[in-house]
Amino acid sequence: MMRHFTYYTHGTCSVQIDYDLDDEGRVHNVDFLGGCNGNLQGIGRLVEGMPAEEVINKLEGIWCGFKLTSCPDQLATALKEGLGSVVA
Repeated sequence: MMRHFTYYTHGTCSVQIDYDLDDEGRVHNVDFLGGCNGNLQGIGRLVEGMPAEEVINKLEGIWCGFKLTSCPDQLATALKEGLGSVVA
């Protein structure tokens, strides 16, 4: 079973991330609204089917220029939020 999540980003050009988590905690169908379209499509394809924890470990803490966050970092935050709601 897939669970769908929507996360509203903070401090990035993208404003929203939609994604699904399956029963094993794997990431599917990542879609960013706004931001650098080509780069964000690439991230979505690269993380497809990966365990959410692995994606979080790879992307958390990435900065964009002078910003203390980035679209990849926001995806990590979104996934942590999604995993937390699955466990709860």
